[in-house]
Amino acid sequence: MKKSREDDLNAAPEAASPRGTTENLAADPDFDLRGDLSSLGSDSEINGYGDQKIDKYGFVGGAQYTGDLQHEVPPEVLRQRESKWLDMLNSWDKWMAKKHKKVKLRCQKGIPPSLRGRAWQYLSGSKVKMEQNHGKFDEMDQAPGDPTWLDVIERDLHRQFPFHEMFIARGGHGQQDLYRVLKAYTIYRPEEGYCQAQAPIAAVLLMHMPAEQAFWCLVQICEKYLPGYYSAGLEAIQLDGEIFFALLRKVSPVAHKHLNKYKIDPILYMTEWFMCAFSRTLPWVSVLRIWDMFFCEGVKVIFRVGLILLKYTLGSSDKLKKCQGQYETMEKLRNIDPRYMQDGFLVREIIELPITEREVEKEHFIQLKKWKDTHGDLKYQPPPRLHGARAINEAEPHSQRALVQMPSIVVHPPPAASPDSGSNSKKKKEKKNSKEQQKEKKKQKNRDKLESMANGSAPDETNRILKGEQNVTQPVDIAEELNRSLLKKDTQLQSEQSLSSEENEQDTYL
Repeated sequence: MKKSREDDLNAAPEAASPRGTTENLAADPDFDLRGDLSSLGSDSEINGYGDQKIDKYGFVGGAQYTGDLQHEVPPEVLRQRESKWLDMLNSWDKWMAKKHKKVKLRCQKGIPPSLRGRAWQYLSGSKVKMEQNHGKFDEMDQAPGDPTWLDVIERDLHRQFPFHEMFIARGGHGQQDLYRVLKAYTIYRPEEGYCQAQAPIAAVLLMHMPAEQAFWCLVQICEKYLPGYYSAGLEAIQLDGEIFFALLRKVSPVAHKHLNKYKIDPILYMTEWFMCAFSRTLPWVSVLRIWDMFFCEGVKVIFRVGLILLKYTLGSSDKLKKCQGQYETMEKLRNIDPRYMQDGFLVREIIELPITEREVEKEHFIQLKKWKDTHGDLKYQPPPRLHGARAINEAEPHSQRALVQMPSIVVHPPPAASPDSGSNSKKKKEKKNSKEQQKEKKKQKNRDKLESMANGSAPDETNRILKGEQNVTQPVDIAEELNRSLLKKDTQLQSEQSLSSEENEQDTYL
Protein backbone atom coordinates (compact mmCIF):
# COMPACT_ATOMS: atom_id res chain seq x y z
CA MET A 1 0.00 0.00 0.00
CA LYS A 2 2.73 2.44 1.03
CA LYS A 3 4.98 1.37 -1.79
CA SER A 4 2.31 1.88 -4.40
CA ARG A 5 1.54 5.33 -3.06
CA GLU A 6 5.19 6.30 -3.30
CA ASP A 7 5.35 4.92 -6.84
CA ASP A 8 2.33 7.05 -7.77
CA LEU A 9 4.03 10.04 -6.23
CA ASN A 10 7.21 9.41 -8.21
CA ALA A 11 5.18 9.27 -11.40
CA ALA A 12 3.69 12.72 -10.76
CA PRO A 13 5.34 15.70 -12.46
CA GLU A 14 7.87 17.57 -10.39
CA ALA A 15 7.04 20.94 -8.94
CA ALA A 16 8.25 24.03 -10.71
CA SER A 17 10.82 24.87 -8.04
CA PRO A 18 12.29 23.00 -5.04
CA ARG A 19 11.04 24.07 -1.65
CA GLY A 20 13.51 22.40 0.69
CA THR A 21 15.36 24.37 3.33
CA THR A 22 18.48 26.18 2.24
CA GLU A 23 19.92 26.37 5.71
CA ASN A 24 19.33 24.95 9.17
CA LEU A 25 18.95 26.82 12.42
CA ALA A 26 21.32 24.36 14.05
CA ALA A 27 23.88 23.51 11.40
CA ASP A 28 26.51 23.57 14.14
CA PRO A 29 25.73 21.36 17.15
CA ASP A 30 27.20 23.99 19.47
CA PHE A 31 25.29 26.84 17.87
CA ASP A 32 22.89 28.73 20.13
CA LEU A 33 19.61 29.56 18.46
CA ARG A 34 19.15 32.47 20.82
CA GLY A 35 22.06 34.36 19.25
CA ASP A 36 22.51 36.08 15.89
CA LEU A 37 21.30 33.77 13.13
CA SER A 38 20.50 34.35 9.48
CA SER A 39 17.20 33.13 8.15
CA LEU A 40 15.95 32.44 4.67
CA GLY A 41 16.23 35.40 2.37
CA SER A 42 18.00 38.75 2.60
CA ASP A 43 17.57 42.26 1.32
CA SER A 44 19.72 41.48 -1.71
CA GLU A 45 17.43 38.61 -2.63
CA ILE A 46 14.40 40.88 -2.51
CA ASN A 47 15.75 42.86 -5.46
CA GLY A 48 15.32 39.83 -7.69
CA TYR A 49 11.52 39.63 -7.65
CA GLY A 50 11.09 42.57 -10.05
CA ASP A 51 7.53 42.77 -11.34
CA GLN A 52 6.64 39.34 -9.99
CA LYS A 53 2.92 38.86 -9.44
CA ILE A 54 1.83 38.61 -5.80
CA ASP A 55 0.26 35.23 -5.05
CA LYS A 56 -2.94 34.72 -3.04
CA TYR A 57 -0.96 34.39 0.20
CA GLY A 58 1.00 37.64 -0.20
CA PHE A 59 4.33 36.27 -1.47
CA VAL A 60 6.12 38.01 -4.32
CA GLY A 61 8.83 35.37 -4.76
CA GLY A 62 11.09 32.99 -2.87
CA ALA A 63 10.75 29.31 -2.14
CA GLN A 64 7.23 29.63 -0.69
CA TYR A 65 5.79 31.54 -3.65
CA THR A 66 2.87 29.54 -5.04
CA GLY A 67 2.02 31.53 -8.17
CA ASP A 68 -0.85 30.12 -10.19
CA LEU A 69 0.10 26.47 -9.61
CA GLN A 70 -2.02 26.02 -6.52
CA HIS A 71 -5.17 23.91 -6.89
CA GLU A 72 -8.16 26.05 -5.98
CA VAL A 73 -11.08 24.78 -3.89
CA PRO A 74 -14.35 25.24 -5.85
CA PRO A 75 -16.21 28.36 -4.62
CA GLU A 76 -19.37 26.43 -3.75
CA VAL A 77 -17.35 24.02 -1.59
CA LEU A 78 -15.56 26.92 0.09
CA ARG A 79 -18.87 28.64 0.89
CA GLN A 80 -20.22 25.44 2.44
CA ARG A 81 -17.11 25.07 4.60
CA GLU A 82 -17.33 28.69 5.70
CA SER A 83 -20.96 28.20 6.72
CA LYS A 84 -20.08 25.09 8.73
CA TRP A 85 -17.16 26.81 10.46
CA LEU A 86 -19.27 29.83 11.34
CA ASP A 87 -21.80 27.51 12.95
CA MET A 88 -19.04 25.81 14.95
CA LEU A 89 -17.42 29.05 16.08
CA ASN A 90 -20.76 30.46 17.23
CA SER A 91 -21.35 27.36 19.40
CA TRP A 92 -17.75 26.52 20.19
CA ASP A 93 -18.12 24.99 23.67
CA LYS A 94 -20.87 22.64 22.47
CA TRP A 95 -18.79 21.43 19.53
CA MET A 96 -15.65 20.92 21.61
CA ALA A 97 -17.55 18.98 24.27
CA LYS A 98 -19.77 16.79 22.08
CA LYS A 99 -18.46 16.88 18.51
CA HIS A 100 -14.69 17.17 18.81
CA LYS A 101 -14.11 14.46 16.20
CA LYS A 102 -16.04 16.54 13.67
CA VAL A 103 -13.92 19.59 14.50
CA LYS A 104 -10.80 17.49 14.04
CA LEU A 105 -12.01 16.20 10.67
CA ARG A 106 -12.75 19.70 9.42
CA CYS A 107 -9.30 20.89 10.50
CA GLN A 108 -7.78 18.04 8.50
CA LYS A 109 -9.73 19.17 5.44
CA GLY A 110 -8.39 22.67 5.89
CA ILE A 111 -9.85 25.76 7.56
CA PRO A 112 -11.35 28.31 5.10
CA PRO A 113 -8.86 31.17 4.58
CA SER A 114 -11.42 33.82 5.59
CA LEU A 115 -11.87 32.19 9.03
CA ARG A 116 -8.41 30.74 9.64
CA GLY A 117 -7.22 33.47 11.99
CA ARG A 118 -10.36 33.34 14.12
CA ALA A 119 -10.34 29.53 14.16
CA TRP A 120 -6.71 29.42 15.34
CA GLN A 121 -7.60 31.72 18.23
CA TYR A 122 -10.50 29.51 19.29
CA LEU A 123 -8.54 26.26 18.90
CA SER A 124 -5.53 27.52 20.85
CA GLY A 125 -7.58 29.19 23.58
CA SER A 126 -5.90 32.54 22.87
CA LYS A 127 -9.30 34.23 22.44
CA VAL A 128 -10.19 33.34 26.02
CA LYS A 129 -6.69 34.28 27.21
CA MET A 130 -6.98 37.72 25.62
CA GLU A 131 -10.41 38.39 27.18
CA GLN A 132 -9.10 37.33 30.58
CA ASN A 133 -6.19 39.79 30.23
CA HIS A 134 -8.05 42.72 28.73
CA GLY A 135 -5.78 45.73 28.21
CA LYS A 136 -2.58 43.92 29.24
CA PHE A 137 -1.09 43.90 25.74
CA ASP A 138 -1.58 47.67 25.45
CA GLU A 139 0.25 48.14 28.76
CA MET A 140 3.18 46.03 27.59
CA ASP A 141 3.14 47.75 24.22
CA GLN A 142 3.64 51.11 25.96
CA ALA A 143 6.33 49.78 28.31
CA PRO A 144 9.98 50.44 27.34
CA GLY A 145 11.23 46.83 27.47
CA ASP A 146 14.73 45.45 28.01
CA PRO A 147 17.20 47.18 25.63
CA THR A 148 19.25 44.00 25.31
CA TRP A 149 16.34 42.00 23.89
CA LEU A 150 15.05 44.89 21.81
CA ASP A 151 18.36 45.22 20.00
CA VAL A 152 18.37 41.51 19.08
CA ILE A 153 14.72 41.63 17.98
CA GLU A 154 15.34 44.65 15.77
CA ARG A 155 18.21 42.91 14.00
CA ASP A 156 16.00 39.91 13.25
CA LEU A 157 12.98 41.73 11.81
CA HIS A 158 14.11 41.90 8.16
CA ARG A 159 14.96 38.20 8.13
CA GLN A 160 11.39 36.99 8.61
CA PHE A 161 9.66 36.13 5.32
CA PRO A 162 11.43 38.87 3.31
CA PHE A 163 9.46 37.89 0.18
CA HIS A 164 6.09 38.48 1.81
CA GLU A 165 4.34 41.79 1.15
CA MET A 166 3.84 42.41 4.89
CA PHE A 167 7.54 42.18 5.73
CA ILE A 168 9.28 43.19 2.52
CA ALA A 169 9.73 46.84 3.53
CA ARG A 170 12.11 47.79 6.31
CA GLY A 171 10.15 49.59 8.97
CA GLY A 172 6.84 48.70 7.28
CA HIS A 173 3.67 47.90 9.20
CA GLY A 174 4.46 44.17 9.24
CA GLN A 175 7.87 44.63 10.81
CA GLN A 176 6.47 47.16 13.27
CA ASP A 177 3.77 44.74 14.46
CA LEU A 178 6.30 41.90 14.66
CA TYR A 179 8.53 44.09 16.84
CA ARG A 180 5.58 44.93 19.12
CA VAL A 181 4.58 41.28 19.56
CA LEU A 182 8.11 40.02 20.29
CA LYS A 183 8.86 42.93 22.62
CA ALA A 184 5.64 42.30 24.53
CA TYR A 185 6.60 38.65 25.04
CA THR A 186 9.95 39.61 26.62
CA ILE A 187 7.99 41.75 29.10
CA TYR A 188 5.35 39.06 29.65
CA ARG A 189 7.97 36.33 30.25
CA PRO A 190 11.17 38.12 31.30
CA GLU A 191 12.67 34.83 32.54
CA GLU A 192 12.52 33.49 28.97
CA GLY A 193 13.14 36.69 27.05
CA TYR A 194 13.41 36.35 23.28
CA CYS A 195 14.36 33.32 21.21
CA GLN A 196 15.00 33.79 17.50
CA ALA A 197 12.78 30.88 16.50
CA GLN A 198 9.78 32.77 17.91
CA ALA A 199 10.03 35.38 15.15
CA PRO A 200 8.76 33.21 12.24
CA ILE A 201 6.00 31.83 14.47
CA ALA A 202 4.84 35.35 15.30
CA ALA A 203 5.15 36.43 11.66
CA VAL A 204 2.85 33.63 10.46
CA LEU A 205 0.29 34.63 13.09
CA LEU A 206 0.46 38.29 12.01
CA MET A 207 -0.41 37.26 8.46
CA HIS A 208 -3.79 36.09 9.81
CA MET A 209 -4.68 38.39 12.74
CA PRO A 210 -3.90 41.77 14.36
CA ALA A 211 -0.96 42.26 16.72
CA GLU A 212 -2.82 41.78 20.02
CA GLN A 213 -4.48 38.53 18.91
CA ALA A 214 -1.16 37.30 17.46
CA PHE A 215 0.58 37.96 20.78
CA TRP A 216 -1.84 35.87 22.82
CA CYS A 217 -1.75 33.11 20.23
CA LEU A 218 2.06 33.12 20.50
CA VAL A 219 1.73 32.87 24.29
CA GLN A 220 -0.46 29.76 23.95
CA ILE A 221 2.00 28.12 21.55
CA CYS A 222 4.92 28.80 23.88
CA GLU A 223 3.09 27.73 27.06
CA LYS A 224 0.67 25.00 25.97
CA TYR A 225 1.80 23.45 22.68
CA LEU A 226 5.61 23.75 22.85
CA PRO A 227 6.44 24.55 26.50
CA GLY A 228 10.12 25.11 27.20
CA TYR A 229 11.12 25.22 23.53
CA TYR A 230 12.21 28.87 23.66
CA SER A 231 13.81 28.95 27.11
CA ALA A 232 17.53 29.30 27.74
CA GLY A 233 19.48 26.09 27.18
CA LEU A 234 16.87 24.63 24.81
CA GLU A 235 16.54 21.55 27.00
CA ALA A 236 12.94 20.87 25.95
CA ILE A 237 13.78 20.71 22.24
CA GLN A 238 16.74 18.44 22.95
CA LEU A 239 14.51 16.13 24.97
CA ASP A 240 11.94 16.05 22.17
CA GLY A 241 14.78 15.24 19.78
CA GLU A 242 15.45 12.05 21.74
CA ILE A 243 11.71 11.26 21.72
CA PHE A 244 11.63 11.85 17.98
CA PHE A 245 14.61 9.55 17.35
CA ALA A 246 13.05 6.78 19.46
CA LEU A 247 9.78 7.03 17.49
CA LEU A 248 11.75 6.94 14.22
CA ARG A 249 12.93 3.43 15.09
CA LYS A 250 9.30 2.28 14.95
CA VAL A 251 8.34 4.24 11.83
CA SER A 252 11.48 3.73 9.68
CA PRO A 253 14.17 1.40 11.05
CA VAL A 254 16.30 1.97 7.92
CA ALA A 255 16.45 5.74 8.42
CA HIS A 256 17.06 5.30 12.14
CA LYS A 257 19.97 2.93 11.54
CA HIS A 258 21.53 5.24 8.93
CA LEU A 259 21.41 8.33 11.16
CA ASN A 260 22.74 6.35 14.11
CA LYS A 261 25.57 4.96 11.97
CA TYR A 262 26.90 8.41 11.09
CA LYS A 263 26.14 9.81 14.57
CA ILE A 264 23.80 12.49 13.26
CA ASP A 265 22.02 13.76 16.34
CA PRO A 266 18.37 14.82 16.00
CA ILE A 267 19.24 18.35 17.15
CA LEU A 268 21.14 18.86 13.87
CA TYR A 269 18.14 18.48 11.57
CA MET A 270 14.91 18.70 13.57
CA THR A 271 15.54 21.88 15.57
CA GLU A 272 14.28 24.28 12.91
CA TRP A 273 11.47 21.92 11.94
CA PHE A 274 10.04 21.78 15.46
CA MET A 275 10.83 25.23 16.84
CA CYS A 276 9.46 27.01 13.76
CA ALA A 277 6.65 24.46 13.25
CA PHE A 278 7.87 23.84 9.67
CA SER A 279 7.00 27.42 8.68
CA ARG A 280 10.40 27.87 7.00
CA THR A 281 10.69 24.40 5.52
CA LEU A 282 7.54 23.45 3.61
CA PRO A 283 5.54 24.99 0.75
CA TRP A 284 3.16 27.58 2.10
CA VAL A 285 0.00 25.61 1.39
CA SER A 286 1.43 22.68 3.34
CA VAL A 287 2.42 25.01 6.20
CA LEU A 288 -1.16 26.26 6.57
CA ARG A 289 -2.67 22.78 6.40
CA ILE A 290 -0.24 21.50 9.03
CA TRP A 291 -0.88 24.47 11.31
CA ASP A 292 -4.64 23.85 11.06
CA MET A 293 -4.08 20.32 12.34
CA PHE A 294 -1.40 21.37 14.83
CA PHE A 295 -3.72 23.82 16.60
CA CYS A 296 -6.40 21.13 16.81
CA GLU A 297 -4.38 18.01 17.67
CA GLY A 298 -1.20 19.34 19.25
CA VAL A 299 2.49 18.55 18.95
CA LYS A 300 1.98 15.00 17.68
CA VAL A 301 1.30 16.55 14.25
CA ILE A 302 4.80 18.08 14.27
CA PHE A 303 6.28 14.70 15.22
CA ARG A 304 4.36 12.99 12.42
CA VAL A 305 5.51 15.47 9.77
CA GLY A 306 9.17 15.03 10.73
CA LEU A 307 8.88 11.25 10.78
CA ILE A 308 7.24 11.20 7.34
CA LEU A 309 9.95 13.40 5.82
CA LEU A 310 12.70 11.14 7.18
CA LYS A 311 10.88 7.98 6.13
CA TYR A 312 10.53 9.06 2.51
CA THR A 313 13.95 10.73 2.30
CA LEU A 314 16.15 8.10 4.02
CA GLY A 315 13.81 5.13 4.36
CA SER A 316 15.20 2.78 1.70
CA SER A 317 18.61 1.47 0.58
CA ASP A 318 18.20 3.06 -2.87
CA LYS A 319 17.81 6.51 -1.34
CA LEU A 320 20.86 6.03 0.86
CA LYS A 321 23.27 5.31 -2.01
CA LYS A 322 24.07 9.01 -2.37
CA CYS A 323 24.22 9.59 1.39
CA GLN A 324 27.46 7.87 2.28
CA GLY A 325 28.50 10.20 5.06
CA GLN A 326 27.32 12.86 7.50
CA TYR A 327 27.73 15.79 5.11
CA GLU A 328 25.83 14.10 2.24
CA THR A 329 23.02 13.08 4.61
CA MET A 330 22.64 16.59 5.99
CA GLU A 331 22.55 18.03 2.46
CA LYS A 332 19.82 15.54 1.61
CA LEU A 333 17.78 16.67 4.60
CA ARG A 334 18.28 20.34 3.74
CA ASN A 335 16.98 19.76 0.21
CA ILE A 336 14.08 17.37 0.61
CA ASP A 337 12.32 16.26 -2.56
CA PRO A 338 9.39 18.67 -3.13
CA ARG A 339 7.08 15.77 -3.98
CA TYR A 340 7.20 14.60 -0.37
CA MET A 341 6.12 18.05 0.83
CA GLN A 342 3.02 18.51 -1.31
CA ASP A 343 0.05 19.24 0.92
CA GLY A 344 -2.19 16.47 -0.43
CA PHE A 345 0.41 13.74 0.02
CA LEU A 346 1.66 15.05 3.34
CA VAL A 347 -1.78 15.44 4.94
CA ARG A 348 -2.83 11.89 3.95
CA GLU A 349 0.36 10.47 5.44
CA ILE A 350 -0.06 12.48 8.65
CA ILE A 351 -3.59 11.17 9.15
CA GLU A 352 -2.56 7.55 8.57
CA LEU A 353 0.63 7.51 10.66
CA PRO A 354 -0.25 5.76 13.96
CA ILE A 355 1.64 8.01 16.39
CA THR A 356 -0.65 9.16 19.20
CA GLU A 357 -0.21 11.60 22.08
CA ARG A 358 -0.15 8.61 24.42
CA GLU A 359 2.91 7.22 22.64
CA VAL A 360 4.56 10.64 22.70
CA GLU A 361 3.96 10.98 26.45
CA LYS A 362 5.11 7.41 27.12
CA GLU A 363 8.37 8.04 25.27
CA HIS A 364 8.69 11.40 27.01
CA PHE A 365 8.65 9.66 30.39
CA ILE A 366 11.34 7.20 29.24
CA GLN A 367 13.63 9.87 27.75
CA LEU A 368 13.20 12.19 30.73
CA LYS A 369 14.43 9.44 33.02
CA LYS A 370 17.47 8.87 30.78
CA TRP A 371 18.12 12.62 30.69
CA LYS A 372 18.18 12.81 34.48
CA ASP A 373 20.61 9.89 34.64
CA THR A 374 23.04 11.55 32.21
CA HIS A 375 22.47 15.30 32.66
CA GLY A 376 20.68 15.66 35.98
CA ASP A 377 17.45 17.56 36.54
CA LEU A 378 16.20 20.03 33.95
CA LYS A 379 17.36 23.56 34.70
CA TYR A 380 14.06 24.95 33.44
CA GLN A 381 10.85 23.21 34.44
CA PRO A 382 8.26 24.03 31.75
CA PRO A 383 4.52 23.64 32.38
CA PRO A 384 2.97 20.35 31.25
CA ARG A 385 2.32 20.04 27.53
CA LEU A 386 -1.31 20.03 26.42
CA HIS A 387 -2.12 17.98 23.34
CA GLY A 388 -4.45 20.08 21.25
CA ALA A 389 -7.59 22.17 21.46
CA ARG A 390 -9.76 19.85 23.53
CA ALA A 391 -7.13 19.49 26.28
CA ILE A 392 -6.67 23.27 26.41
CA ASN A 393 -10.42 23.87 26.46
CA GLU A 394 -10.86 21.46 29.38
CA ALA A 395 -7.86 22.79 31.31
CA GLU A 396 -8.91 26.44 31.11
CA PRO A 397 -12.56 27.00 32.16
CA HIS A 398 -14.07 30.17 30.76
CA SER A 399 -17.31 32.04 30.44
CA GLN A 400 -19.37 32.10 27.28
CA ARG A 401 -18.76 35.84 27.06
CA ALA A 402 -15.04 35.24 26.47
CA LEU A 403 -15.87 33.58 23.13
CA VAL A 404 -18.14 36.34 21.84
CA GLN A 405 -16.67 37.77 18.67
CA MET A 406 -16.13 41.50 19.11
CA PRO A 407 -16.15 43.77 16.04
CA SER A 408 -12.78 45.06 14.90
CA ILE A 409 -14.26 48.31 13.60
CA VAL A 410 -16.59 50.25 15.91
CA VAL A 411 -18.65 53.20 14.66
CA HIS A 412 -19.48 55.55 17.54
CA PRO A 413 -22.73 57.64 17.51
CA PRO A 414 -22.40 61.43 17.15
CA PRO A 415 -21.64 63.18 20.46
CA ALA A 416 -24.61 64.56 22.40
CA ALA A 417 -25.13 68.33 22.31
CA SER A 418 -23.52 70.10 25.26
CA PRO A 419 -25.52 72.62 27.40
CA ASP A 420 -23.57 75.51 25.86
CA SER A 421 -24.37 74.41 22.33
CA GLY A 422 -28.04 74.07 23.34
CA SER A 423 -28.17 77.64 24.65
CA ASN A 424 -26.48 78.95 21.50
CA SER A 425 -29.04 77.17 19.37
CA LYS A 426 -31.84 78.65 21.45
CA LYS A 427 -30.43 82.18 21.05
CA LYS A 428 -30.19 81.77 17.26
CA LYS A 429 -33.80 80.61 17.15
CA GLU A 430 -34.99 83.56 19.23
CA LYS A 431 -33.07 86.00 17.00
CA LYS A 432 -34.62 84.50 13.88
CA ASN A 433 -38.13 84.76 15.37
CA SER A 434 -37.47 88.42 16.29
CA LYS A 435 -36.50 89.28 12.69
CA GLU A 436 -39.63 87.62 11.35
CA GLN A 437 -41.79 89.56 13.80
CA GLN A 438 -40.20 92.85 12.69
CA LYS A 439 -40.87 92.03 9.03
CA GLU A 440 -44.48 91.22 9.84
CA LYS A 441 -44.91 94.52 11.71
CA LYS A 442 -43.60 96.47 8.70
CA LYS A 443 -46.02 94.72 6.34
CA GLN A 444 -48.93 95.39 8.70
CA LYS A 445 -47.95 99.07 8.93
CA ASN A 446 -47.96 99.39 5.12
CA ARG A 447 -51.37 97.75 4.89
CA ASP A 448 -52.78 100.16 7.51
CA LYS A 449 -51.33 103.15 5.63
CA LEU A 450 -52.87 102.01 2.34
CA GLU A 451 -56.26 101.62 3.98
CA SER A 452 -56.11 105.13 5.54
CA MET A 453 -55.29 106.76 2.17
CA ALA A 454 -58.11 104.92 0.49
CA ASN A 455 -60.44 106.46 3.11
CA GLY A 456 -59.21 110.05 2.24
CA SER A 457 -57.11 110.53 5.34
CA ALA A 458 -53.79 111.30 3.58
CA PRO A 459 -53.92 115.08 2.69
CA ASP A 460 -50.13 115.45 2.72
CA GLU A 461 -49.65 112.80 0.08
CA THR A 462 -52.52 114.32 -2.00
CA ASN A 463 -50.97 117.77 -1.86
CA ARG A 464 -47.58 116.37 -2.93
CA ILE A 465 -49.06 114.70 -5.96
CA LEU A 466 -51.10 117.80 -6.87
CA LYS A 467 -48.02 120.04 -6.59
CA GLY A 468 -46.04 117.66 -8.77
CA GLU A 469 -48.66 117.81 -11.47
CA GLN A 470 -49.30 121.58 -11.70
CA ASN A 471 -48.17 121.77 -15.34
CA VAL A 472 -50.39 118.91 -16.51
CA THR A 473 -53.19 120.28 -18.67
CA GLN A 474 -55.25 117.10 -18.65
CA PRO A 475 -57.34 116.13 -15.57
CA VAL A 476 -55.63 113.76 -13.04
CA ASP A 477 -57.24 110.87 -11.14
CA ILE A 478 -55.96 111.47 -7.62
CA ALA A 479 -56.87 107.99 -6.27
CA GLU A 480 -55.07 106.22 -9.12
CA GLU A 481 -51.94 108.33 -8.64
CA LEU A 482 -51.95 107.60 -4.93
CA ASN A 483 -52.16 103.86 -5.60
CA ARG A 484 -49.21 104.04 -8.03
CA SER A 485 -47.05 105.96 -5.54
CA LEU A 486 -47.80 103.57 -2.70
CA LEU A 487 -47.24 100.53 -4.98
CA LYS A 488 -43.81 101.90 -5.98
CA LYS A 489 -42.89 102.51 -2.36
CA ASP A 490 -44.06 99.05 -1.30
CA THR A 491 -42.08 97.45 -4.13
CA GLN A 492 -38.94 99.32 -3.06
CA LEU A 493 -39.45 98.20 0.54
CA GLN A 494 -39.89 94.56 -0.50
CA SER A 495 -36.72 94.78 -2.60
CA GLU A 496 -34.74 96.09 0.34
CA GLN A 497 -36.14 93.35 2.55
CA SER A 498 -35.22 90.71 -0.04
CA LEU A 499 -31.62 91.94 -0.27
CA SER A 500 -31.38 91.99 3.50
CA SER A 501 -32.69 88.41 3.61
CA GLU A 502 -30.11 87.26 1.01
CA GLU A 503 -27.28 88.86 2.98
CA ASN A 504 -28.40 87.10 6.16
CA GLU A 505 -28.69 83.72 4.35
CA GLN A 506 -25.23 84.09 2.82
CA ASP A 507 -23.66 84.89 6.18
CA THR A 508 -25.32 81.86 7.72
CA TYR A 509 -23.94 79.59 4.96
CA LEU A 510 -20.41 80.93 5.31
